[in-house]
Amino acid sequence: MSLKPFDIEVDAPGDELMEIARRELRETPEMRAQAVEELRALLREAKDMHFSEEEAFLLIFLRPCHFYAESALKMMRRIAEFKKTNHPLLHALKPEEEKLAFVEHNVVNVLTNRDQKGRRVLLVNCGAAWDPKAVSSEQLFRVFFLIHLVAQLEPATQINGVVVVLDFDGLSLKQVKALSPSFSKRLITFIQDAMPLRLKEVHILKQPYIFNMVWALFKPFIREKLKSRIFFHGMDMRKLHKHIDPSDLPANYGGDRPPINYGGREWYPCVYNYIDHINQWNTFGFLPN
Repeated sequence: MSLKPFDIEVDAPGDELMEIARRELRETPEMRAQAVEELRALLREAKDMHFSEEEAFLLIFLRPCHFYAESALKMMRRIAEFKKTNHPLLHALKPEEEKLAFVEHNVVNVLTNRDQKGRRVLLVNCGAAWDPKAVSSEQLFRVFFLIHLVAQLEPATQINGVVVVLDFDGLSLKQVKALSPSFSKRLITFIQDAMPLRLKEVHILKQPYIFNMVWALFKPFIREKLKSRIFFHGMDMRKLHKHIDPSDLPANYGGDRPPINYGGREWYPCVYNYIDHINQWNTFGFLPN
C-alpha cells in the first residue's frame, strides 16, 4: 500500500478499512455514536482530568479499546498518570526542540509504505547508527513520543495498528550503557500502559551477543501480552518475512523495495505540520491541583 511520501493519511476510512474495524474492533456507526457519547459522559464526571471531547479525538482511544468507553477512560487516566510521572521529560514537548535529533541523526524512521496488513512500520536504529552522546536516550524517547502523536491521527493506523522494527546492528557497550534501567522501564510502561496505538508486533533484528545485556534490562517490565508479540530474528531475514511480506520491506531487510534512502530529515516537516495537535496534547491530562 503506497502513501504520499513523508505525510500521513487523515482521510475518513473507506469501506474496506471499516470492514476491518467492524470485524476486529466492533466498530459500526451505531456503536461508534454510542461509545463516543458514553466516553464524553465519563470524561465530564472525571473532574480531575482534561481531554478534548471531539469525536475524532475520542476515536484515538476508543479504537484500541474496541469501543468500550470505560476501558478508553482508563487508558486516558493511565496516559495522564504517565505524563505526570514524566513531567520533566514531556512538559511542553516541541518538535523544534528535537529537530537536530530528527534531521542530523537517523535513529528513528518510518517506512513510507504500509505492510501487507495495512500497518505502519516504525524503524529504530538502536545499534552503531545511534550515538548516545549526540542523541541521548531521553531525546530518543521524545522523538518516539512525537512520532506516536502524529501516527495516532491516522484512521488507518488506529484500525490496523503499528509494527516496530528494532535494528541492533553494530550494538556496542556505548549503546548498552545509554539504555539504562530507568529508560527501559519508562519505554515499556509507555508502550504497555500509555500508548493509544494497537502495537501488533515488535521485531528485533541483527542483535549481537551483547544484546542479552539489553534484554535483561527490559525483560522484567514486559507483561505476557507484549512478550507474545516480540520476535527475535538475528540476521535471518526469512524469519522476519513470515510476519512482513518482502514486497513491503526495503533491501536492508531482505525485501524487494530499494534500500532506505530517507529518514528523520524527510519526516520532520510532517511532524511539524501537526504542531497544533502536539500543543493541544500538551494541555491534556490531570488538572493542576
